[in-house]
Amino acid sequence: MAEHYSSFDRSGRRWLLQRLTAVFLIGTLAFHFFLLHFVNHASEIRFAGTQARMDEVGYFSMMVLFLVAATFHGVNGVYNALVNMGLDGTQKRVVGGVLALSGVLLIGQGIRVALAMAGVI
Repeated sequence: MAEHYSSFDRSGRRWLLQRLTAVFLIGTLAFHFFLLHFVNHASEIRFAGTQARMDEVGYFSMMVLFLVAATFHGVNGVYNALVNMGLDGTQKRVVGGVLALSGVLLIGQGIRVALAMAGVI
């Protein structure tokens, strides 16, 4: 039988964060679908409604946390998939740096959009 290999160290922080962000994302996505697809139907969603929701501190905070969790979960998952495929050495450091920078830029842009939607900037 083939040996199981994973770049995740099961006692590591990134392994735990990958699992925690997955649970958070599932819960947040369930909330999103319930609120924006069952309570309000797609045809009823308007820009003004989005602004009104983003004005609420709880909703705004949850969306920013969702952004950070989704970005970490995605970037960390892609990085570990590449490491599992054999990425190592200089390439591993460069890809890790590019993915980290991409994640920071994505979070920065997402927060900028969230603040604009909330009418802060």
